[in-house]
Amino acid sequence: MVGQSPLNPGESRTAVLLEPFVHQVGGHMSMMKYDEHTVCKPLVSQELSFYESLPLAMRQFTPQYKGIVSVHLKKDSLGNLTLIASPSLQTENCSRLDNAIGDSSVTIWHKCKWAASTGTGSEHTLVKWSHTQVTKTFKDSCPGKMLLRTDLQYRTDSLLEDANGNQPERNSYNPWGLHCHRQHLNRMSSKHNENKLHQFLLLENVVSKYNYPCILDLKMGTRQHGDDASEEKKARHIKKCEQSTSASLGVRICGMQVYQADTGHFLCKDKYYGRKLSPEGFRQTLHQFLCNGNHLRTDLLEPIILRLKALLSVIRKQSSYRFYSSSLLIIYDGQEHKENTAPLDNHLHFQKTNCTMSHGPNPSRVDVRMIDFAHTTFKGSKCNHTTYDGPDHGYIFGLENLIKILQNISEGK
Repeated sequence: MVGQSPLNPGESRTAVLLEPFVHQVGGHMSMMKYDEHTVCKPLVSQELSFYESLPLAMRQFTPQYKGIVSVHLKKDSLGNLTLIASPSLQTENCSRLDNAIGDSSVTIWHKCKWAASTGTGSEHTLVKWSHTQVTKTFKDSCPGKMLLRTDLQYRTDSLLEDANGNQPERNSYNPWGLHCHRQHLNRMSSKHNENKLHQFLLLENVVSKYNYPCILDLKMGTRQHGDDASEEKKARHIKKCEQSTSASLGVRICGMQVYQADTGHFLCKDKYYGRKLSPEGFRQTLHQFLCNGNHLRTDLLEPIILRLKALLSVIRKQSSYRFYSSSLLIIYDGQEHKENTAPLDNHLHFQKTNCTMSHGPNPSRVDVRMIDFAHTTFKGSKCNHTTYDGPDHGYIFGLENLIKILQNISEGK
């Protein structure tokens, strides 16, 4: 991958300006959009080791690994911070990045200005990533945590347009990705000078094929700390597990966005909301994830359950693997086939939302993917700290409970 574009060796593109990945619903590390089908994230050697030795049976349940790029942080005289990805990891590319920005072959994705948070009302401007009504939508959709903090404001001019100057139909995005991106830029700009190159992993954008991607991010397993965690971090993670559904169910909600057909907005929940849920609250939120504001998407249940069962079968066979702190994404398209939208007379009431059962002849397009392997360990790993025997029983416990809850929802329990 080094020295040429890992995505298309014949492509003449010399650099790519990255933008925040607008469909990031969980995690703390910023995910960036490289192109329509590719995202990137800061490289962690343990995660790279996992992708490089990924068992064949697990590949259908993980994003495709596409290689490594170097990323360069640039700040202009106005304080604009720009992340530029270069296919080559060689340091001499730094001197060419300024020229690359002016190159017509370069895709200009993202530029943002973060003014100092002084409480003076200074505005943080987002270019090519904003939309009207987002502020109201985010405030209404994310009651679990104050995502719109006083130092994170959104410019709401309609700047998000396609090549023909048309604005998309979507009216809102999950704010969590922007929150992570802002923190990441602040860390990079304060800790590193502009000449430092950062290595990023290139991974498949697993939601690129969906028009309105509904995403549930689940932290799996009964243990979340890695083998390399300090005693302080270990105690902190153990406490989070004990006080959440991680201990009782082996799974907790880390983030969610679900398209609401009745409003045209995404309903968003974050990790702070998920940590407070009881087992019954977890079940209700799972139900909410399958409800589009008009009806319960019962057409999704069977394909999701089948995919989870297939994953469970694979995990049971992975001896020595421990997926500490990894997440599981459940994904479907909020845009339904017309055959699936006819409501029946059976009404289910859920949190003031009247959801009727819907059925349709067409199987729904769903996906289940494992992500985030920075603390995954297995026999033979380059970053192996401890070798374990047998499969990851904490992860299996979480999968079994998840399947059981979905089956109960399917049966109307």
